[in-house]
Amino acid sequence: MSAGPDLFSASVDVNRFAPLAERMRPRTPDEFIGQSHLLGPGGPLRRLMERKQIVSSLFWGPPGVGKTTLARMLASSVDAELVILSAVSDGIPRIREVVAEAERARNQYSRRTVLFVDEIHRWAKNVQEQALPHVESGLLVLLGATTENVSFEVRPALVSRCRVFQLQDLTLADIQGALQRALTDEKRGLGKRKLTVGEDALALLARGGAGDVRKALGALEMAAGLTADGGEINVDTAREAVGTGLARHDKDGDQHYDLLSALQKSCRGSNAQGAIFWAAKLLQTGDVVSLWRRLKVIAVEDVGMAMPEAITIVRACEESFHSTGMPEGRLFVAHAVVTLATARKSNRAYAAMNAALAALEEHPNAAPPLPLRNAPTDLMKELGHGKGYTPPWDFKDHYAPGQTYLPPPLERSVFYRPSKEGYEAEIHERMSHWWREDKASRGE
Repeated sequence: MSAGPDLFSASVDVNRFAPLAERMRPRTPDEFIGQSHLLGPGGPLRRLMERKQIVSSLFWGPPGVGKTTLARMLASSVDAELVILSAVSDGIPRIREVVAEAERARNQYSRRTVLFVDEIHRWAKNVQEQALPHVESGLLVLLGATTENVSFEVRPALVSRCRVFQLQDLTLADIQGALQRALTDEKRGLGKRKLTVGEDALALLARGGAGDVRKALGALEMAAGLTADGGEINVDTAREAVGTGLARHDKDGDQHYDLLSALQKSCRGSNAQGAIFWAAKLLQTGDVVSLWRRLKVIAVEDVGMAMPEAITIVRACEESFHSTGMPEGRLFVAHAVVTLATARKSNRAYAAMNAALAALEEHPNAAPPLPLRNAPTDLMKELGHGKGYTPPWDFKDHYAPGQTYLPPPLERSVFYRPSKEGYEAEIHERMSHWWREDKASRGE
């Protein structure tokens, strides 16, 4: 009677127990999904691999687009030792171990060491300081992956020592291609099972990944587990495998602010179609706090004085949204968004505040002129506080021509310049009249 396979035998194919996403991990640039700007013909990373060169690099992009895979491919292309660290759990003792191992690999085997740090934006400063001298000396090649905006979330000391490569979101077609390859690959994928999948089911599985090819492959693997060999993965099976999770969204991440930016720029550009689409996307994520906060900002920053009641409308819609709840609450989002997108626009109040703040940078000690100062005591009155102040009530339109309201260095400054849009056209007309009266009072 022959014995079964030795559980500890090196001949056991442990890779067959790995998840489908791990088995299908690309090994060459031609297998890579998306990122043609980096790995296509003439792309910078492809050229590095072809020339067997490697430089310290940061890979910035959303989850599941291939940042870790790229690091492995680059290390493999130069036959280097690859050491993978966690920015959260690996500290200075581990860095010292890596440095010692790297020196041994260089001195004994003439091999380079590539240090890959996932979530590099979370790498502690003291750990960075331990590693960076060895990166500068060339002992270690540093590769880092992050989902966060490199400009804001990664320390400048790291950025200055690395090339930054931005990875783009995968398209639906990209993910569908990865799923098809997994279905037909007999060595690493599901090809031996002779499964088929309809177009609608394939699209559902791809969308279920929410841009993350690993999640999509995980859904395919589950759908395959629910289907007999030689069978077809139908829409119902795909839906069961995908589940009903929300779209990928990290409210602290860069993509969160991209969505908010898209909403605001669509409203600012008076494009109701784009505005309602991005508002729906934000509503779908469940982060209604950020959605309503941004709509209130749009009401005063972009619509502004052209329609002063916009902020009141948005706040009323927000209150109604919370008191009504979903799904009807989405109607109040739509009402607010369409109001803002189709309203006349003016950013003149926003620009006025920025201009005033800039003036304060130049004149930080500017004080109110004496006529505007408070004079609650006799001493203050003797010092001239309040002297020369002219109340406007006895003047036409309640405007006192020539009254000074700014400190001497800024007396003739104009911060707010009304446009002729919407209600602000009336303000423009009134202020033009007041300016003419001011000039006349000065004999100009």
